[in-house]
Amino acid sequence: MLAVLDPNVLISALLSPAGRAADVVRAWQRGEFDLVVTALLLEELARALAYPKLRRRISEEDAHVFVHWIAGSATLVDDPDEDHPVRSSDSGDDYLIGLAASVRAILVSGDRHLLELSDDIPVESPAQFLHRLAQ
Repeated sequence: MLAVLDPNVLISALLSPAGRAADVVRAWQRGEFDLVVTALLLEELARALAYPKLRRRISEEDAHVFVHWIAGSATLVDDPDEDHPVRSSDSGDDYLIGLAASVRAILVSGDRHLLELSDDIPVESPAQFLHRLAQ
């Protein structure tokens, strides 16, 4: 099974090691699914981890190590060129929809703008995705 983790899920995993997002990352580490990333997703993750609000909780070194680990451990694919017919109300999330569609992956996100599209695209919250993996 392929999955795309929204950068907010990856950041939540760092901030709350006992939370559902961290459980998703641990499931990936155990080989329960294949994580797919692109350069754009990694750039967004690195940019978000540099925000002052997050920098107070995650050091620059830890952020760098985390992004490097994800980049080196996940399946890196090209950013999709194709335009996807489903759009989020937050246009900044549209590349995640296109990525998941291009590799036929489940998009895992805590973003309500994406989760509202669950009738149109395969998107699940971390809790829903963990439930899927447990079945």
